[in-house]
Amino acid sequence: MGNESSTPVDDAVPPTTLHGRTIEAVARYIEEKDVHNIVVMTGAGISTSAGIPDFRSPETGLYANLARLNLPYAEAVFDISYFRTNPLPFYALAHELFPGKYRPTVTHAFISLLHKKGKLLQLFTQNIDCLEREAGVPGEKIVEAHGSFATQRCIECHTEYPDDKMKEMVMNKEVPHCVRKSCDGLVKPDIVFFGEALPEAFHQKRGLPARADLAIVMGTSLTVQPFASLPSFVREETPRVLINLERVGSFGSRPDDVLLLGDCDEGVRKFADALGWRDELEELWDSTNPNKDTKKKQQEPPKTRQEALDDEVEKLTRDIDASLKLSSQANERIRSELEKPSSTVTSDSQSPPNSVTRDEVTSDKVTTQAATDLVHVFPHLKEDRSDKPSL
Repeated sequence: MGNESSTPVDDAVPPTTLHGRTIEAVARYIEEKDVHNIVVMTGAGISTSAGIPDFRSPETGLYANLARLNLPYAEAVFDISYFRTNPLPFYALAHELFPGKYRPTVTHAFISLLHKKGKLLQLFTQNIDCLEREAGVPGEKIVEAHGSFATQRCIECHTEYPDDKMKEMVMNKEVPHCVRKSCDGLVKPDIVFFGEALPEAFHQKRGLPARADLAIVMGTSLTVQPFASLPSFVREETPRVLINLERVGSFGSRPDDVLLLGDCDEGVRKFADALGWRDELEELWDSTNPNKDTKKKQQEPPKTRQEALDDEVEKLTRDIDASLKLSSQANERIRSELEKPSSTVTSDSQSPPNSVTRDEVTSDKVTTQAATDLVHVFPHLKEDRSDKPSL
């Protein structure tokens, strides 16, 4: 398996497992076969949209931006020998990359969704940023091939260092030392430095791709060994999906390889659309936004002074209407009675003492008085009104 040809397969060769070489065919395969053993392999490309630069991109990668640290060479920041003599450059970099400063991407959320649906067998990642964990993928489902910021220990006696204390030291750009005073060795995150062995978990679980029903590779150049060899362990008849800016490794050499070239976040959204998971994906990703409540409030523009005043007036009007409890039928009867011709009225200026003009009907107080003066017409107005709201 390790000597696969890198020559793309002829499109005329039909796939052996899938119905076609499309992401829709992969989605159909997942549904029809009830796939539950998906192995995912990722690199720095899934974190760039979170704002974390990759390592090797010219001018924008981490190594290109390390000149300010006055290193003898860029990679020295991850060299265990150099760290022993000068740990300050690493901790300056750690201050910028430490978990909690960046939000998981849609791609991280997609991996988390695979787990929540019980379909993720294992995630192998080259990344040290812990964004998979923050997106909801449990630690036991992750093999961090190059280590991560998730744990830390003394480089001399290997005593573990407390998480909260590590965060405090990194945020203050201070160099932590072993909690054992008798040791006082330098502490570093369990990131694999040059000159160190890969985590034991990588070697223990390296064979899992051979058990996969589907392999998904995203955001990696597949140039760093031994991680780059993982896709070759996938069985020949097992579909492999590459979501990446460009074709890498041996992808395209097998009949059931599907290439989705382009931005990783766009790729997983297309994948989610094909699976019918798009709404779930967006909802899960939205839950990772630490400012989602603030953002929601910001999306609602604040009311102007006039709008606030209008709202208050409307509220007061509703309260007054509710307290009056004067039926529209009674008002209509009063108005009707007042509009009848009266022989005692000779002119608008000579209204009888107990009469009510049309304009006065609009006054709450006068309306009440008019109702009292018309008890001979409406006997029900003689009711005891002690239980009615006072006007």
